Amino acid sequence: MQQKDYDVKDLSLAPEGKLKIEWASQQMAVLKSIQERFKKEKPLKGLTIAACLHITSETANLLLTLKLGGASVVACASNPLSTQDSVAASLVKDYKIPTFAIKGEDSKTYYKHLNTVLDFSPQITMDDGADLIHLLHTKRKNQIKNIIGSSEETTTGVIRLKAMEKEGSLKVPVIAVNDSDTKHLFDNRYGTGQSTIDGILRATNILLAGKTFVVAGYGWCGRGIAMRAKGMGSNVIVTEVDSVRALEAAMDGYRVMNIREAAKIGDIFVSATGDKHVISLETIKSMKDGAMVANSGHFDVEVDMAGLEKTAKSKRRLRNSLDEYMLKSGKKLYVLGEGRLVNLAAAEGHPAEVMDMSFANQALASEFFVKNKGKLSPKVYVLPKEIDNEIAKLKLKSMGIIIDKLTKEQKNYLSSWTEGTK
Repeated sequence: MQQKDYDVKDLSLAPEGKLKIEWASQQMAVLKSIQERFKKEKPLKGLTIAACLHITSETANLLLTLKLGGASVVACASNPLSTQDSVAASLVKDYKIPTFAIKGEDSKTYYKHLNTVLDFSPQITMDDGADLIHLLHTKRKNQIKNIIGSSEETTTGVIRLKAMEKEGSLKVPVIAVNDSDTKHLFDNRYGTGQSTIDGILRATNILLAGKTFVVAGYGWCGRGIAMRAKGMGSNVIVTEVDSVRALEAAMDGYRVMNIREAAKIGDIFVSATGDKHVISLETIKSMKDGAMVANSGHFDVEVDMAGLEKTAKSKRRLRNSLDEYMLKSGKKLYVLGEGRLVNLAAAEGHPAEVMDMSFANQALASEFFVKNKGKLSPKVYVLPKEIDNEIAKLKLKSMGIIIDKLTKEQKNYLSSWTEGTK
C-alpha cells in the first residue's frame, strides 16, 4: 500500500498487532461463523464501507469479516485515544485495509482522518458516535446520494441520530446497532462494566474495596459499572435524572442521591450518561481532596474539562492516563484518561467475547442494507428480531449451552386465549 492509503504511528508494530487480532479472533465465535458464510456468498461484493470505530483487535476482526464479504473497507478512529497502534499497523501491513488512526492524535488530525475515509466514496458507513454521519450532513452533503445506509454502534451516537430524525435532518437510513438486545444488554452492561473498572485500575492502581464509588447514570452502561464496582467491594452511589431508573438503582441496593450530595463524599466518580457536563465545574469544586474523576461516556463532554483546565492552579501527569489538578483551594483532584472514554483511553476496551455479538450485529447490518437497498426511508431502524435471536443462538452454541424448546402443547397454550382457571 502507498503512504496516501494509510496514516498510522509505525508499521513496524504490525507483528504485535497481528497477534492481538488473532487472539481476539479466538474469542469471537459468532463473528467467525459469519465470516465463513460471507466468504462463500460475498454479500457485500462491490461495496465500499467506511468504518469510524475504535481501532482495536476486536474491531479488526469486524473489518476482516466485511472484507471477506467482498467489500472494500477503509477505517479511522472514533476517539483520539482509543486506537491500538499495533492493530492499526497490522490492518495496513498484513490485511491491506486502509487505516487512518494514531493514538493521541489531535483534533485536527482526527477530523482529517474522518474526511479521508469519506474520500474513498463509501456506500455504507459505520459509526461509533455519529461523526461520519454528521460530516455527511454538514460539510459533505454531495455524498449523501451515494449512501445506502449507516449503522451506529453506541448510545451517544443513537441519541444524535434520533435528534436528527426528529427535526427532519436525517437524509439516510440508519440502523441503531446499539438498540439490538444482543448489543446493549451485553456490550453496554458487561463490556462497559468490566472495561471501565479495568481502565480505572490501570490508570491508578488503587484499591476499590472500601471506596465510595459514584456512578452518574443508571442506563445499561451505568448498571454494569455499578455492578462491577460493588463486586470489587466499593460502596456504590448512583445519581440519576430519571425517576424510574433511580428507583431501580435503589431497589438494586445502591444509595441514590443527587450529584451535589454525592460530590461531598465520593472517592471515585464515573459518568456514563451520554450528556454534557454531568460532572460540572461546580460539582468538581465540591469534591473532597484526592477525589478521582473518569468518563465512560463516548464523547469527552460529560466532565467539564475546559472549566477545570481554566480554573486549576496547576496540573501535572503522575502516571499514564492520570493527571493531578491543584485547585486554588489547595485541594487535589485526579482525572483519568484526560476525561475521555476511560476504558479505551486507559485500557483496551471491551473483551472480545462481548464485542463478538456487537460486531456480528454490525456485519449483518451491512448485509441488511444490501438486501433492502432503495426500500428504506431516512429513519433510525433496529435490526429485525430474528437477527437478534440468531446471534444469541450462535453465542449460546459457542458457549456449549443448550436451552429448552417449547412443546407443541405449550406453543398452542401461548397462542390461545380460551384456556384459563380450572
